[in-house]
Amino acid sequence: MSASSTMSTGLGHEIVSVINKLQDVFSTIGSSGSQIDLPQICVLGSQSSGKSSVLENIVGRDFLPRGTGIVTRRPLVLQLIHRPAPASQPNGTPVKMNGPDKFANEHEWGEFLHLPGQKFYDFSKIREEIVRDTEAKTGRNAGISPQPINLRIFSPNVLTLTLVDLPGLTKVPVGDQPKDIEKQIKDMLVKYISRPSCIILAVTAANTDLANSDGLKLAREVDPEGTRTIGVLTKVDLMDQGTDVVDILAGRVIPLRLGYVPVVNRGQRDIDTSKSISAALEAERQFFENHPSYKGKAPYCGTPFLARKLNMILMQHIRATLPDIKARISQQLAKFNAELASLGGPMGDSSGNVVLSVITEFTNEFRTVIDGNTNDLSLNELSGGARISFVFHELFNHGVRSIDPFDQVKDGDIRTILYNSSGSTPSLFVGTQAFEVIIKQQIKRLEEPGLKCCQLIYDELIRILGQLLQKIQMFRRFPALKDRFNSVVVNFFKTAMNPTTKLVSDMVAMQTCYVNTTHPDFLGGHKAMAIVQDRLNVNKPPTPQPDAKSNRLAASHNSRDLDVEPKKDEPSFFGSFFSSAKKGQSKKAGPVMEAPPPVIRPQSALSDRETMETEVIKLLINSYFNIVKREMIDMVPKAIVYTLVNHSKENLQRELLQELYKPDVLDDLLKESEFVINRRKEVATMVVALNKAEE
Repeated sequence: MSASSTMSTGLGHEIVSVINKLQDVFSTIGSSGSQIDLPQICVLGSQSSGKSSVLENIVGRDFLPRGTGIVTRRPLVLQLIHRPAPASQPNGTPVKMNGPDKFANEHEWGEFLHLPGQKFYDFSKIREEIVRDTEAKTGRNAGISPQPINLRIFSPNVLTLTLVDLPGLTKVPVGDQPKDIEKQIKDMLVKYISRPSCIILAVTAANTDLANSDGLKLAREVDPEGTRTIGVLTKVDLMDQGTDVVDILAGRVIPLRLGYVPVVNRGQRDIDTSKSISAALEAERQFFENHPSYKGKAPYCGTPFLARKLNMILMQHIRATLPDIKARISQQLAKFNAELASLGGPMGDSSGNVVLSVITEFTNEFRTVIDGNTNDLSLNELSGGARISFVFHELFNHGVRSIDPFDQVKDGDIRTILYNSSGSTPSLFVGTQAFEVIIKQQIKRLEEPGLKCCQLIYDELIRILGQLLQKIQMFRRFPALKDRFNSVVVNFFKTAMNPTTKLVSDMVAMQTCYVNTTHPDFLGGHKAMAIVQDRLNVNKPPTPQPDAKSNRLAASHNSRDLDVEPKKDEPSFFGSFFSSAKKGQSKKAGPVMEAPPPVIRPQSALSDRETMETEVIKLLINSYFNIVKREMIDMVPKAIVYTLVNHSKENLQRELLQELYKPDVLDDLLKESEFVINRRKEVATMVVALNKAEE
């Protein structure tokens, strides 16, 4: 062997060893390591296609379970490690070991990852351990499991290589196999071979139609171009006389980029008669050298060439994928280190520091969210302080402005209040008392939207609390602390609501207890009267102007005839209350004065005087009510911010420290959930594994 080939072999051994170590590292931590796909060769084929025989020929020893039905029920990650025999050994002959395996020697042994430090020199014991561990995970029935068995074989007779023996494809359940056994196996195989880092070793019996090969069909599904599939043709010696696989090898049937390798395995009779693999390999060599179809290509046929080819393909594949693997390992390491830090590191934190840091972080985040200084500003919706502003300036503003003072008080009601407020003496002018009675009733209606606004802001603070409890990582670790935090903050908000609602109610009471008719924006009685007069004059028909003589006659008549007799068509002061009663009286009945009815209500439409007075009152009420609404829209948000929002921002931290930072409750608050404890162990293990992998 030349120096360059020796160097290449040594370099290849080192490269494959790196991947073997990575596989061991990720196998110890289970499925968490599956995020990093390592280059490997997966052996794919139907049952009885000769997969096991191919693997045993490559290893050179009998070690795989045999039998009918599904024998391989879990993936077997087979790491072959070339370990040269010591040069000091006399004649290079290994020392035989005692035991049932007559080929056992001190230079060849196997090790299972789940039995660290235990060496198996007797390869029949390896077979027994594979069966035992398989049954331990899958039971004695013919069920399957995706959990791999990791077996490492050291030998001077193997090339450094990593193979994954997968369960054979089957069509029909046999015995107590699950009904969906075909789907289970196919799903498992696809999970392995669909990874771009996987080289597919598709094993097919040469004495069957290649187009019907289950292994090639499945490989074609995940590798349609055939760029990472290598074909192995078994049972070439069992083909009919005059037939061969030359066309397949030449790529004229189903072409594969990596080609095909024909091999000859031991038959069942050879196995029953304990024919050694070394003898089988010699028989294989002679078959290809003497067969007329293959003797010209004999160096490219057989198991030794297959092993060399796989070794070369795996090395090239590893070289191509190693930089990407390193980058992904670094990326995963950074991710898991960050998660481990959020879980308190490998050993956790001291209780006092945790509570202090959580209180500080929570109150800072609370202030930040309300003030809108957070970096996590949403692009799709309002959040935090912006929602509070929306409640004030949209919901509350619109709610107050939409209150109509006359939707509950009609013109007839105003007329009645005018009469009632004048008492026993009919008023000469529009009554101030009636105006105050009606305006105070309407102002009281503003208390409900004010208190509703308080409740909406309280709900927004509770919403912010819920978001922060989800956001802060520490609360995931300590569910008891999260619950206590929630309880303390909710009680704090509830306590702050009492002075807030009282202040809003007091503001409404202040508006009702004193009606300030000197407000600069208030319309005033004279201006209201003038406006109403103008409106009424516009609606009245113009009256003819009398001449001077008529005026003098009217004046002399009025001065002479001032008496107590009312004009015939002029209504009395309470005319609208009794119009219907008068209609029923007979003119001939004479003067009659009856007792007033139990309930006196207006019976007819408003007179001109009543219309004028009602319109004046309505103008004054509308003017003053708008003033009060503007003041409430301005002052209620200020009151709520002062007594609830700012109070929470300034005093919440002190409340949390008083309630939570107590030596007698710290230990109870910082009890971690089982999930967090287990997750910390997983992440810590992952970090250790990734650090090893990065090395």
